[in-house]
Amino acid sequence: MGYNIAIDGPAGAGKSTIAKRVAKELGFIYVDTGAMYRAIALYFLRKKIDLTNEKVVSIACESIDITIGYQGKEQQVYLNGENVNSFIRTEEVGKLASISAGNREVRMKLMELQKALAQKENVVMDGRDIGTYVLPKAQLKIFLTASAKTRAKRRFLELEEKGTECDINEIENDIIERDKRDMTREIAPLKQAVDAILIDSSEMTIEQVAESIIKLYYESKK
Repeated sequence: MGYNIAIDGPAGAGKSTIAKRVAKELGFIYVDTGAMYRAIALYFLRKKIDLTNEKVVSIACESIDITIGYQGKEQQVYLNGENVNSFIRTEEVGKLASISAGNREVRMKLMELQKALAQKENVVMDGRDIGTYVLPKAQLKIFLTASAKTRAKRRFLELEEKGTECDINEIENDIIERDKRDMTREIAPLKQAVDAILIDSSEMTIEQVAESIIKLYYESKK
């Protein structure tokens, strides 16, 4: 088994940004599980699949293949051979990804791929249930969070930078609603693993959070 770092936390806590930085610093493979859920959501969106129909979702999952590759140092997500990086970061896909993540068939499909990768490689994996469900034996587990207001502000600035018009109050309400959905879903709900270290990034910079995790990694190796 490779050395596995699991980073869990709610939407907008900065998990992906931090995980990428930590993986780069340590020379690990970064596995963006959120992007994988977004890719499946994109498939459902394109095919107009009704997520309340378990049978239809189960059949659809059999036709989905999601792989992660790299172009230079940039991670690319492939959905049935198509590079979908430029399609999976919309708000619509994000909301659907959160909803579809509660589906057992969807989770089993992706967990299989994620476990296989972590078994043979040193990985940093982020998501909602990595330390509790996907990689329960990870050598280092982090629960990264921030206040809903802080997360909404970060998302607002990110969208504003892209020239997208948005309402910060609406974003905050969406984040609160997504947190509630993620924490109360029946399958692998969002929660801090018993052996995870809590980091609240509300008053921290990206660099400070990354440095904290890297320090914890080296301490775990002593």
